[in-house]
Amino acid sequence: MTAQAAAVVPPSGRGWPGWRVVLAVLVLAFAFLGSRGLWDPDEGRYTNVALIMLDSGDWVTPHRNDDVAHWTKPPLTYWAIASSMAVFGPNPWAARLPSALSFLICVWLVWALARRLYGDDGEDPALIYATMLMTAGASQIITTDFLLTACETLAATAFVFSRFGPAGRNANAWIVAMWAAFGLGFLTKGPPALLPVLALVAFSVLVPRADGVRRWPAHLLGLAAFLAVALPWYLVVVHRTPGLLQYFTGQEVVNRFGSNEFKRNGQWYGWLLVYGGALLLGSLPWSLDVLRLARRLPERIRFWSDAAVRRSDASTFLLALWLLLPLVVFCIARSRLPLYILPLFVPLALLAWRQRVQDGRRMPGMWALLVLVLVLKLVIAWLPSKQNAEPLAERIRQHAAPVPIDRLVFMDDTPRYALHLYLGLPVRIERTVMEPTPQPQFSPDFDESAAEELAESAGDPKTLWITNQKHWPTVQHWLAGQHYIGTQLGEPFSEYERQPWARAVTTDEPRIVFRVVRAAPSTPANGDPLQGH
Repeated sequence: MTAQAAAVVPPSGRGWPGWRVVLAVLVLAFAFLGSRGLWDPDEGRYTNVALIMLDSGDWVTPHRNDDVAHWTKPPLTYWAIASSMAVFGPNPWAARLPSALSFLICVWLVWALARRLYGDDGEDPALIYATMLMTAGASQIITTDFLLTACETLAATAFVFSRFGPAGRNANAWIVAMWAAFGLGFLTKGPPALLPVLALVAFSVLVPRADGVRRWPAHLLGLAAFLAVALPWYLVVVHRTPGLLQYFTGQEVVNRFGSNEFKRNGQWYGWLLVYGGALLLGSLPWSLDVLRLARRLPERIRFWSDAAVRRSDASTFLLALWLLLPLVVFCIARSRLPLYILPLFVPLALLAWRQRVQDGRRMPGMWALLVLVLVLKLVIAWLPSKQNAEPLAERIRQHAAPVPIDRLVFMDDTPRYALHLYLGLPVRIERTVMEPTPQPQFSPDFDESAAEELAESAGDPKTLWITNQKHWPTVQHWLAGQHYIGTQLGEPFSEYERQPWARAVTTDEPRIVFRVVRAAPSTPANGDPLQGH
């Protein structure tokens, strides 16, 4: 492979016209966006924090309830969800809208990157990105990852426009825009947002600018823009909250990177299972192009040892660095989840498209591809899940009527924060335990002990308690020892009680919904607390 061969590649065959691509992508972004109920824990947690911001008016400190702050993520995702629900109302469609818009931004940026890097019209690589299983699926999930992907891709696109566009003041403006976009990413997920910087610095060193112009003044101005965007929130909350800086740097950075404390596939082989599977399955239906790319990449890397080849093949070399260097860091880190590498599907889609062009393979029929992706999204929206909070919310409304509920206490059970949205009121959701253990200052496992919770809310008709059915006998005995009675409301409830066929898909432990009242003086402390009720 010579430098000339690396640079000269036939353009891709024209696929759909631009207006059809835009229409298809809009359908992919918004179809079935609100059809599925919110899934705990992630969708419920992010939505709950955003609703508390709207209810309280405090947009600085994220909270999981009135008393306990939630510091695991910076606030930009919460702000986006809260803003969307403030405009469109508290519903799943509005809560997922920021993810769908982030998806649209990324598709548009892939389009722009293909035009600037390769002079292509951009429709085909944009469609490849939009129809990958990972990107199409993640566009309807409430997480920080798609908003982070949009910020990182915007930053990388600004870098491309500064390096591959005409020289002059515009190049400096793009550099400042790049750092401002990284600032937004830092406000979304912290230090992981800066992983593409590794690739951009490596590219700048290995492929120096042809014009020899030094851009350090623009980078200094850009760093100032980064600090202006990223730091104010951190400075405010760290000043207000003693010990928070140590938590951010120790727990959320060092421990997530270097330990398996979070139990997220930290085994030595975990990177292969999580990221290998995510890249291969997540790139469907384009996985064959990804496999061809992986097979030929080692040979291409050998040719890139020649500086002349790197310059002539600079576009592909940049994309490869953007994909591989952050991926190496993700593999080394001990905390691993598939959506962590969602930002890498932008360079992956462009490289897969480029490989397809080099192989002379035309694009498949896009109508069939669009229908396939829509069917998959419909199946995901329709399939039942034990994490869906909507059926539990219906049962709670039935039991609580006509008394409004303002507090849900999960006793030795996993809290369902998505209930905050479905119950339609400022509902305080708490997790309490009968046998408390020492808790860290930040991100405690439970909010307060069951004894403390009883002192606050026992006998309040606006408080409902929830526990897993397997814990119910223990809960009854414990309450009796505290001179309280738990009164069960209705039969044990399973999300699948009206869909017994769904048990073949997954299982769900029934839950008990109950109220707590103080026992009468005549009730024996160690007797049956429900006798006579």
